[in-house]
Amino acid sequence: MEPSELNVVTGAFGYTGKHIASRLLAEGKRVVTLTGHPGRPNPFNGRVSVAPLDFDNLSRLAMSMEGATTLFNTYWVRLDYGQATYAKAVANTGTLIRAAREAGVRRIVHISVTNNSESSPLPYFRGKALLEKEIAGSGLSYAIIRPALIFGDGDILINNIAWILKRFPVFAVPGSGDYKLRPIFVGDLAQMAIDVAQNGQNMVIDAVGPEVYSFNDLVHLMAKAVGSSARIIHLKPKHTLRLAKLIGSLVGDVVLTHDELEGLMAGLLLSDGPSTGETHLSDWLFQNAGSVGARYASELERHYRH
Repeated sequence: MEPSELNVVTGAFGYTGKHIASRLLAEGKRVVTLTGHPGRPNPFNGRVSVAPLDFDNLSRLAMSMEGATTLFNTYWVRLDYGQATYAKAVANTGTLIRAAREAGVRRIVHISVTNNSESSPLPYFRGKALLEKEIAGSGLSYAIIRPALIFGDGDILINNIAWILKRFPVFAVPGSGDYKLRPIFVGDLAQMAIDVAQNGQNMVIDAVGPEVYSFNDLVHLMAKAVGSSARIIHLKPKHTLRLAKLIGSLVGDVVLTHDELEGLMAGLLLSDGPSTGETHLSDWLFQNAGSVGARYASELERHYRH
């Protein structure tokens, strides 16, 4: 009996990577994860092999991917924190791409972001564009997926908005709140990643759900779903960031970054393309009202503190 197809997933102990790995396993495929936290408990009961995401050793990275058909790359950083910077993340991903090519990986499925641009003043979006360019020139077969905002069990942004709405008397919306976004369910994104891995064509596709919200409408919907009586107010963006920093000091985390706020208000989390996800955020919120926002989800604990 031939061994099943081998796939590599960066960050299978994280959020998006975990959902991709789970679906690959359900299809009977073998999975190895490259992770920056190899000592963490394996949530897959050993069914996922573990190798360190060692960007300082290209040969070791390549050896970890030998025999794999596809690399599913979810690696990135949400913010500059210590030595984990956007510039370093771009360089690290370049190393990962070269290692995949050396290992003989046939295809890379890369998670990017909507509306990225090399000319963007925001390092988050500019870095994503630089990586897309490098992947396109790598010689590897590729599929680049551009999600706007990802929601689902274990996400950070939607969960923490709900957490604030449940616990504080006010919630601050930066500016008018009229800027729009188009969220996609993490399970839909994971399935899309697996589907495009089987397509041999090079492609770039937005990952967006069936609903478009203004941020203001989204917050009001979430407040209704979780039974919040918080007063929703509008503040200047700089004051919203200060308030987020204050909450961050209480929970020991970075609640909101400048890039996230600027990108959101500039409409960079919106796509006019066709829906590529089926799950409605409105339905999911009311179905999961008891669990969403039940606990604060710390970005620093999840990704930056060892």
